[in-house]
Amino acid sequence: MNWITSLTRPTVKKVNLQKDIPDNYWDRCPGCGALLFHQEITKSNFVCPYCTHHFRLPPLKRLELLFDAGDFTLIRLPKGREDPLKFADLKKYSDRLKDARKKTKNEDAIVVAHGTIGGKPAVVAVFDFSFMGGSMGTAVGEAIITAAQLALLQEAALILVPASGGARMQEGILSLMQMARTTVAVKKLKAKRLPYIVVLTNPTTGGVTASFAMLGDVALAEPGAVIGFAGARVIEQTIHEKLPDNFQKADYLLEHGMIDQVVARDKLHDTLAQILFLLMP
Repeated sequence: MNWITSLTRPTVKKVNLQKDIPDNYWDRCPGCGALLFHQEITKSNFVCPYCTHHFRLPPLKRLELLFDAGDFTLIRLPKGREDPLKFADLKKYSDRLKDARKKTKNEDAIVVAHGTIGGKPAVVAVFDFSFMGGSMGTAVGEAIITAAQLALLQEAALILVPASGGARMQEGILSLMQMARTTVAVKKLKAKRLPYIVVLTNPTTGGVTASFAMLGDVALAEPGAVIGFAGARVIEQTIHEKLPDNFQKADYLLEHGMIDQVVARDKLHDTLAQILFLLMP
């Protein structure tokens, strides 16, 4: 080996190793554009350390943060009707469901668990936006009703954490019916004077906003969350006016009385514990 090969070989080897780094090793913050080490974001509960942008949080991680000591029990949910309309666009709906289940390891766009928050019994339902945009079909509707029934049975609070684009178009009118069904489930909780709290996350839109998401006794939201029915672009085209830059953002809704408080992710557990202490003496 001569002095040329002894110098060049390590350099070539180093370049080859860099190509093996997975694509998700780094994340770029949508808020400030900073390039962040993925492990760093995970340790900070998916919040940017520079601009406090709140990334979307995996459902199980959300449950871990909300319940006391991260201790909770998942609930087996009833299965909705598989492809009731035999819907197909560019791909069959049944195939979209298979792909989403393989990707997320969940049966549908919601996970429900029970445990305690601040020592008070609570049932928590968390949407998974990575499952077809957190869209609400019959399975999601059944899950919310099941969560409400469990809260009634346990005399517990019900906490919903939506992140959804709205009703699932592949189920047509059946998905829209879930707006009424979930509203009735919430009314039963209110009749028993059990707390119903909604934690609005990014995004909460469409039929989800038009039903159970805005019926909470207390409405909290994470910073920067987009909350509304129709998109801002659609509204601008309809009214032919320029909307404020922060339109439909959590702070804007707080200023206009649509929600009660904007709460940073690391403060959510303590805030919910305090609310439940006041509502469930």
